[in-house]
Amino acid sequence: MEEARAQEKLKIDIGYIAYAKPPPPLYDPEAVPRDEGVKGAALAISENNTTGAFTGQSFELTDALVAPGESPVEAARKLADKGLRLFIADLPAAELLQLADALRPSGALVFNASAPDDRLRGPDCRANLFHIAPSRAMLTDGLAQFLLVRRWPRTLLVVGPGEADAAYAAAFRASARKFGLKIVAEKPWTYGPLARARGDNITEAEALNFARGGDYDVIVVADEAADFGDFILYRTADPKLVMGTQGLVTTSWSPVHIAWGAEQLQSRFQRFAGRVMRPVDYQAWMAARAIGDAAQNQKSADPAGVRAFLDGPDFNLANYKGSPGSFRPWDQQLRQVLLYAQPKSIVGVAPQPGFLHQRSVLDTLGADLPETSCHLN
Repeated sequence: MEEARAQEKLKIDIGYIAYAKPPPPLYDPEAVPRDEGVKGAALAISENNTTGAFTGQSFELTDALVAPGESPVEAARKLADKGLRLFIADLPAAELLQLADALRPSGALVFNASAPDDRLRGPDCRANLFHIAPSRAMLTDGLAQFLLVRRWPRTLLVVGPGEADAAYAAAFRASARKFGLKIVAEKPWTYGPLARARGDNITEAEALNFARGGDYDVIVVADEAADFGDFILYRTADPKLVMGTQGLVTTSWSPVHIAWGAEQLQSRFQRFAGRVMRPVDYQAWMAARAIGDAAQNQKSADPAGVRAFLDGPDFNLANYKGSPGSFRPWDQQLRQVLLYAQPKSIVGVAPQPGFLHQRSVLDTLGADLPETSCHLN
């Protein structure tokens, strides 16, 4: 009898597509774990199966971690050939779009667990692509709200040399216009990582006095590669706070977040993975939980039914941040509370109090319906 019941269970296969993380250098206290992301999805699969034991469903995660130079699209196609139609992806924007386009004829859905690029929610949006990771616009809108509420409207923007740094800076400029902040000055970071290119002591480097002068309240850094941002704080000529990609950051998740029951999720992940939960882990966890909620509600893993439920008014994702998440139907971005985090504590959450919206205050973060350039089809 037990075997017959097990055979009646609906099996839901989810693919996880990512580039394999490189091994860390000899010593790096913040090295990206080699199982980042996939461990978050795996924990959610375990939780889905706990519920599935009562709803007649079983969930299985198949990960395809490809080496640099190999094709994540080909890895996903092999899984699609085996019948998989639900995928979580930890990929850069270009590869993510290739993946969504390649899988679209099969009807598959892809859940973006890491790429923050605003174009993925705008002119390059795809009908089969859902976004769990917050966009850069959401992150910088959250930061702008914080600065406005604190009455620190004047900023010095420091921009790193990378393409991602330029994209973050562009998002912050847009947020500054949106919320009425003033960028007093912009300066490029030209001194290399930690100013090591100069070969002198980082506490004495001329580069770390570059922020002298100027009538600004805070320094906003655009340094997504984490090459220099952490080393500006406490090394400026004037005592200024640092925010943006380092210092006080706006993020989907932080190991120090324990409010709204988050301590339970942190503890479960710590036991499961043997390390702290990072933002990409959390975003992959939310992706797998969203799939689980949709499949359990629809009693089916049919991608069309899953998409209709996720885009509909009845979907709410419990996410341990005080307000459930839901997808914006115009660009399929997950609405969510964001955290203002520094290394040892959470300073607050976005949206900040007082920012109102006719649908959801969460829509004050990122591209709202009148602003979107996404046209799903």
